[in-house]
Amino acid sequence: MSLKTQLDQLAAFEPAPFPVISLYLNTGPDQHGRTHFQQFVRKEFPARAKTYSARSDQRQSLERDYKRIDTYLEQQLEHPTNGLALFACSAAGLFEPIQLAVPMQSHRLVISNQPHLYPLARLQDQYQRYAVVLADTCSARLFVFDMGEVIRKRNVAGTRTNRTSVGGWSQARYQRHVDNFHQQHAKEVVEVLEGMVAEEEIDKIVLAGDEVIMPLLREQMPAHLTEMVIDVLRLDMKTPENEVLAASLDALRKEDAKNDVEKAGHLLDEFRSGNLGVAGVRETLTALKNGQVDELILSASRKDIREGEESEEPTEGEDEPHAVADALVSRAHQTAAKVTFIEDPALLADIGGVGALLRYRL
Repeated sequence: MSLKTQLDQLAAFEPAPFPVISLYLNTGPDQHGRTHFQQFVRKEFPARAKTYSARSDQRQSLERDYKRIDTYLEQQLEHPTNGLALFACSAAGLFEPIQLAVPMQSHRLVISNQPHLYPLARLQDQYQRYAVVLADTCSARLFVFDMGEVIRKRNVAGTRTNRTSVGGWSQARYQRHVDNFHQQHAKEVVEVLEGMVAEEEIDKIVLAGDEVIMPLLREQMPAHLTEMVIDVLRLDMKTPENEVLAASLDALRKEDAKNDVEKAGHLLDEFRSGNLGVAGVRETLTALKNGQVDELILSASRKDIREGEESEEPTEGEDEPHAVADALVSRAHQTAAKVTFIEDPALLADIGGVGALLRYRL
């Protein structure tokens, strides 16, 4: 099941009269090889449980969840897992653990009446699915990365050619022979890439390799694939997988930063012109409730999402820290709206850190 599907299902969870646990843990080791998440869990859960009456149904539901979570952490946490998002409410039949290759920024426990989804949606935006083609003139390694790990890979072997020194017409014929092999190899690589892009629903591609194969790959790529290429890197064919991931993620971050500027500018233009754009917490929440939002655009930092000083009426969820940001994300997933996080808070500062591009106006 994809992370997007899991987010959609969790967002559809109806508010419960029992405590709903949203637990985020950084489960990776520190510089000394030690983990600290179990200490956090065993300290925080009893402290939160004491806020419910000892014999209440809410307290009993919470304690059942705590026991199940403690057992899960002891017995079912796989290696390597660097992050865990877990949602539970025994009284409502909810227990949804999501193990991740990428770390959480920090441990966090939220007990509310619905799943707390902002951190998970934030990670999904940071670690998008994309393809990498690492190639030279006789071989290629293709990867699909998602949430910081490889989920699919393919190797393509071409015909290895040896350069020889011969003169006259023989040299010309030999060079044409070599060029044909290289061109055929590029064609095969692009065919494999096209299949992976379609099957994995990819919209971003990073090319990497030597300067000979790159123009041949470009020549063979149809327009729709060419438009997906976000960067071309110089990497050796023997580059380890983790280094391919790191280099391609860096390229993805740079592309996202450029897109953030364009996206924020487009949102502001639509809002200023009174066209298909709204700005501010209240207006965006209203549009989400009406199902108008095509894309929710908000600051990556929850503290930058705020109502204007002129607001007098309370906004949904503003009695809890970060609840407004969480309500925005949950509403977006409930209505199949895309969620985009903007890293630079200055880009959305004048509109309270949030806005939306609309499908239609009422």
